[in-house]
Amino acid sequence: MQRAGAERARVPLTRSSAARPAGLRLTPRDDADVMGINHATSGAAVWLATTAALPMLGTDIYPLDPAGALSGSLVCAGAALLPDADHHSATIAHSVPLLGGVVTGEIGSLSGGHRHGAHTLLAAALVTAAAVALGRILTPVPLLGTVALGPAIATVPLVCFAVKARDFVSNWATAWLLGLVAGLLVLIFSPDSTIWFPIAIGLGFVAHIAGDLLTVEGVPAPTWPIQVKPPRTWRRTPILNHLWKRNGYFSLPLLGHAGSIREHAFGVLLGLYCIYGFAEVVMRAAGLHLAIA
Repeated sequence: MQRAGAERARVPLTRSSAARPAGLRLTPRDDADVMGINHATSGAAVWLATTAALPMLGTDIYPLDPAGALSGSLVCAGAALLPDADHHSATIAHSVPLLGGVVTGEIGSLSGGHRHGAHTLLAAALVTAAAVALGRILTPVPLLGTVALGPAIATVPLVCFAVKARDFVSNWATAWLLGLVAGLLVLIFSPDSTIWFPIAIGLGFVAHIAGDLLTVEGVPAPTWPIQVKPPRTWRRTPILNHLWKRNGYFSLPLLGHAGSIREHAFGVLLGLYCIYGFAEVVMRAAGLHLAIA
């Protein structure tokens, strides 16, 4: 009996299972979470797809000029990483030495842990509302007139997160430099209407939640912080119990577990679409049109 107890004592302890909702599967890599690179890609893809469809919708509230489409896609890609600010290993956590980890740790504590409050429609609404408020921060600048200071400042970290998550740069210093350049471009070239900014933020945030919804681990119920759990009959019904999970989370597990081969393949498809979208924008800027026969 003493030897058995000693054997058990040598088993290394992992993070407490009580710190995560029941039914979530953790892996050594990143708590079984969708990779930041795929979240960033999905944000860019959603923006490119939305702006491409807008001419047919007959609206001009988005910056459909090439510069706006490119900058908007980067902002949307950065916003798609924001829900993971509740995670100590997320891209955002490494953006600033020490401070990044402290901030993400506090957000995780306030939201109830990873894939809790920060991965809800309520959080998306609050973040979008904050983006609307930032969009109203304007300032007069000589030669430029009144410029959108709020969106320009917020663009800096968002673009920094996006380019680092996509591994466009190898270090954070370069990522922040590119973020500063993007913020300056938004300051100078952004359209008179700043409505594009909260829309890009909201789309990116929701794209992240949708991506996690497609995994087995799922996301909190739309009613969060009220987490309604399924009745016993539902929990015992095959297939249905994977859609509305025992812990109250919802899932449409088309991608399997987070980090799966299916997720990687989906990320590759999104990446190819982004390449096409960026090429279309660049050629449109040059007065050409990219068509696929």
